[in-house]
Amino acid sequence: MKKVLIADDEPNILILMEQTLEQLEDDYDVILLTASNGVQALDIIQTEQPDLVFLDVMMPQMSGLEVCKTVKQILGMSNTYIILLTARGQEFDRQNGLAVGADLFVTKPFRPREILSKSQEVLGLA
Repeated sequence: MKKVLIADDEPNILILMEQTLEQLEDDYDVILLTASNGVQALDIIQTEQPDLVFLDVMMPQMSGLEVCKTVKQILGMSNTYIILLTARGQEFDRQNGLAVGADLFVTKPFRPREILSKSQEVLGLA
């Protein structure tokens, strides 16, 4: 069973992402998990070991960059595919995200269809 974590402190983004990815639950063996801050996201990543993580860069308690760095560089969870989501689309921000180990950097607003397609690809469902 594949697991996907959506971590974002904006309730509207969480709802949009859940609605977008619910199709995966309907069509495949996928569990959706959610977190509203970085500490909660890190805890879920450590306990549930999701295959795919969508991480908002700017979250309370612990930023998405810190979570990503901890997961990839400290815990060595290289099999966890991390997509950073941010409203900041500057090249500097993208480079920072990739430097801490993110696999992909997506700027908000995003296209739900692209999120679904990328999720299917990463999870080997496409």
